[in-house]
Amino acid sequence: MHRSAPRLSRILACAAVPVMLVVAGCSSDSGGKETKDSSGSSSSSAAPSAKKSEPSVAPAKFATLPDPCKSIAKKTITSLVPDAKSKSGTPANSSDVSYRAGCSWNGLTDKGVNGSQYRWLDIGFTRFDSDQTLGSGAERAQQDYAKQVAKAKAAEGAKKVAEGPASGIGEQATKITYDLTKTSEDFKYATIVARTENVVVTLTYNGAGYAGAKTPSADDILKGAEKVAKEAVASVAALAADTKPDAPSSSAEPSKSAKAN
Repeated sequence: MHRSAPRLSRILACAAVPVMLVVAGCSSDSGGKETKDSSGSSSSSAAPSAKKSEPSVAPAKFATLPDPCKSIAKKTITSLVPDAKSKSGTPANSSDVSYRAGCSWNGLTDKGVNGSQYRWLDIGFTRFDSDQTLGSGAERAQQDYAKQVAKAKAAEGAKKVAEGPASGIGEQATKITYDLTKTSEDFKYATIVARTENVVVTLTYNGAGYAGAKTPSADDILKGAEKVAKEAVASVAALAADTKPDAPSSSAEPSKSAKAN
């Protein structure tokens, strides 16, 4: 009986070992969810870095357009279209004149047996807002500028088409001249496409002699068009003191364009 006591103590001691190992194993299990820093304290994994924000586009300079029928001096209209049917001009149709607007003048100077002189002048303004997706107003205006130049060069029935830079008109300007025969008369045409910041100005001036009257010279028609273009661009620039630049927007301007006569 006295010999069994030491044996019982050894059995109990061995039985206690697995329990201690289990406890130790549980206390050291981190589950891979946290790590220890150099001080021994545990911390969670670093949060994912935030996405970089896209750079915003530059705001457009002009937030509205001038009244096209008032953008040209009356004395200029009188000089280029002497007997205009309406001295005040005829506004073009537009769904929103803050984005697209136009005006035209036409008239026939009757000189009796010496024939008649016909003149027609049309001017249009198109403005573009800055858009985070589509680009800045100036960039969008540059794209439209190129389209308007291509459109003028492709005028149906145009002959002797010539293109060149028009200096001193906005940030960029192109002059397109051509001849066109209609109503059995020879017309001289000049189109100026200009861009000032986020606004595109497109104007066309043409003339013809009727009933034996002399056809106007191409140089005179071009000079008249250039004069109008400079006044039109200046009328847009004059708005800078009265309007504030627009903020980048995700909305686009109305899709309907002004319809010229």
